[in-house]
Amino acid sequence: MPTANLLLHPVRMRILQALVGADELTTAQLRDRLPDVPPATMYRHIATLTQAGILEVVHERQVRGTVERSYRVRQEKAVVDADARTAMTKDDHRQAFTVFTGALMADFDRYLSRDDADPAREGVVYRQGAAWLTDDEFAELVEEVEAVVARRTHTAPGDGRTRHIISFVVLPDNNPTGAGADTGADTGG
Repeated sequence: MPTANLLLHPVRMRILQALVGADELTTAQLRDRLPDVPPATMYRHIATLTQAGILEVVHERQVRGTVERSYRVRQEKAVVDADARTAMTKDDHRQAFTVFTGALMADFDRYLSRDDADPAREGVVYRQGAAWLTDDEFAELVEEVEAVVARRTHTAPGDGRTRHIISFVVLPDNNPTGAGADTGADTGG
């Protein structure tokens, strides 16, 4: 069972993000996508993720006297499950969220660094809203959102498709009086 420390390490998270929705990539292709990660570091973290069963080797082929492997994310293994989240301390959650948001910011910066980036034309969205929900309604909402995203993760590149990164954060806002309650706000994009 993956722990937050295993999945939410800055380099491992970036490797997983590069592979999500990419079907499969070789280590060389991963290095092209993450050129700031030193080769030895890349190999070490790929080995860690593979040994944990989060990455799987899809193909192996001989290339100039060495074995080139193609990797794919095992989506069902690339999550910090409820038991692991329950075992995390508040500091563990703070550290994990910092890694998550740092990776999200790096993705956004990498996107904006492209010469052809056009956020308005390409539909870049970052929004925040609020909903008053019971525990059951909240669980249902999370399940619905995850199901919607999961239905779209099985498409392949090509046919005019562009890879989109979808991030999901849910935080309780325990404001018992309801003062200042927001019914939903578009915070940009």
